[in-house]
This record gives sequence, C-alpha cells and structure tokens, in this order.
Amino acid sequence: MSDDVVRIDRFALVDIRPATRDFIIVDPQKCTGCGACVAICPMDLWKLREGQARLAEGYRDRCMECGSCFIACEYGALDFTYPPAGEGIVYRFA
Repeated sequence: MSDDVVRIDRFALVDIRPATRDFIIVDPQKCTGCGACVAICPMDLWKLREGQARLAEGYRDRCMECGSCFIACEYGALDFTYPPAGEGIVYRFA
C-alpha cells in the first residue's frame, strides 16, 4: 500500500450557475426561529432576524443544494426544490 495521497479539488469538478428563481422558500407562519437551519448550513447562508430565519441575499450564488436546512426544519417552514436543470450546481463531467 502506498503512502501517496491523491488530493482532489472537488470544486474544480462543478460550476455554480446562479439559479434564475428561488428554490428555498420560508413560510413565516410556520417558522419558530429555532435556528436549526442556521446551525446546520455549511455555507452559512441563514441568519435569525426578529425571531425568524432569513436566507442571505444572493443565496442562489452560493448554496450547495445539500438540503440540510430543509431536513433540519422540524416545523415544515422550509420548501426546498432543486434549481432547474443547468442552474445551481452543475457537474462538469456528468
């Protein structure tokens, strides 16, 4: 077994093309401000303001589409759908 380690720049394998429409929607009637989406987002796109979860302006440029915020929301306050084909995270070699 070799001690050589192969390092792969995973971001070199994708293009991020900003989505032309929102793909994460917050229902303010259901949001309790629990902060689960803030805590789990790997891209730090969520903030709590006035007791509600708010997405960063321009999130469509930076979201990795992992869906963690949607999964973490126990109150059903988030609606998550993937961006249309050819937008968002686009794999170069797929």
